[in-house]
Amino acid sequence: MPTDNAAAWDQAAAAYLADVQFPTDVAHYGPDIGTEADFRLLGDLKGKRVLELGCGAAQNSVVFAKQGAIAIGVDRSGEMLAAARRLADREEVRVELREGDMADLAFVRADSVDVVFSANAFGFVDDLSRVFRQVHRVLRTGAPLVFSLSHPAYHLIDGDHPDQPLLVRRSYFATGPIEYRRYGAAFTEYHHPIGDLYTALVRASFSVDTLLEPRPSAGGPRSRHWQDAFQYVPRTLVVRARKEGN
Repeated sequence: MPTDNAAAWDQAAAAYLADVQFPTDVAHYGPDIGTEADFRLLGDLKGKRVLELGCGAAQNSVVFAKQGAIAIGVDRSGEMLAAARRLADREEVRVELREGDMADLAFVRADSVDVVFSANAFGFVDDLSRVFRQVHRVLRTGAPLVFSLSHPAYHLIDGDHPDQPLLVRRSYFATGPIEYRRYGAAFTEYHHPIGDLYTALVRASFSVDTLLEPRPSAGGPRSRHWQDAFQYVPRTLVVRARKEGN
């Protein structure tokens, strides 16, 4: 059975936050790649309602609030949201934080959100179609959904053993759960081929206008999660899709 990712993040929160430092001056998309300063997918956020799904400790939501946005963060982990509240207080910004499933957006009015954002959280969701339908409901027509997740090609290899050659160890077409341990907790991630993501977005009435497979940032320093495999296989997939009419 897939593990409970919310419980896993509760268990891992302290160790994860002590280990991983994210900026609070620019939105990030993933390890060892460019930031919003490089990709420029969100535009001017001043005065806009920005909903972050799977916000974790809300570093990105804090960035949005600093830029003048009305920032709302949703996450299933109570421990991560507690850290988010502490961060918002420390940075002296207001972020509305909600504990719940990324597809449970009943608290948001239809057609009331200007941007939906998610960084490396959708990979923990099996049924992304359900999330996309809810995102479509709350976004204004023409507004963007911008998200990143583990690149499906990266799931094919095992980069945890740098002394061994890179080999394909998993089928690209295998969409079952991927289980692993990090920070002493058991997580379940899901493999979403690019074609499946595109089809799910189109069926939810989105048009995809940007798809990025970023190369690693030049130079360093590298994150502690850096692997030489990042130089050969894209680690992160970044997508921007816009809501079409109902």
